[in-house]
Amino acid sequence: MAVDDKAEWTGDTMAVIDPTVTWARVEERLATESDPILRRNLEVLLAHMKAEAAGDLDGLLATLSDDVAYHVYAAPDVAELNPVGKPGVRKFYADFIASGATKLQFAIDRLVVDRGCVLTEGTMRMAYPGRTLAARGIAVDDRDASYLFETRMAVLWPFDKDGLALGEDTYSAGDGFVGIATRKLRPEDVIELTGSPAGA
Repeated sequence: MAVDDKAEWTGDTMAVIDPTVTWARVEERLATESDPILRRNLEVLLAHMKAEAAGDLDGLLATLSDDVAYHVYAAPDVAELNPVGKPGVRKFYADFIASGATKLQFAIDRLVVDRGCVLTEGTMRMAYPGRTLAARGIAVDDRDASYLFETRMAVLWPFDKDGLALGEDTYSAGDGFVGIATRKLRPEDVIELTGSPAGA
């Protein structure tokens, strides 16, 4: 689905952002995976995804190694997007949760699971609040509305020997902020989670 294909992404038949899509592929793989190390990695990834959707900062940090480091290769020189160590990652997630941009859907169409790393690749969609975009210098016509960020993304999740994530190495195919002010979302385009996702 093209980012700017408004006829599709504002259709009435399905939500544009459904957070449960993010972990659906992981749960499917868990249902058939028998290797204990691969299951452990998938379970940690699942817990991480659900904690992020719930805005559960402590739950997020519990999935991460003390030696954690994040790398966003689309912005390698932006320190706040590439935190190292748990204090830096805690601030990264605290800022992300405060931004209101945690309503997201990562539609994974490629999942590769290894003993030391998991790869997730697919389409990332995020509902960015208008006021957050305005604070970034992006002019929007409604600060109380949300706007669609969308990009193709691959994330590598390395794991340490104890089964905790050593971070996220993220590669994106394009800048999801380009033209975002033209992609206003309706309330019904975003499915809201009620309560805490199971297992979060």
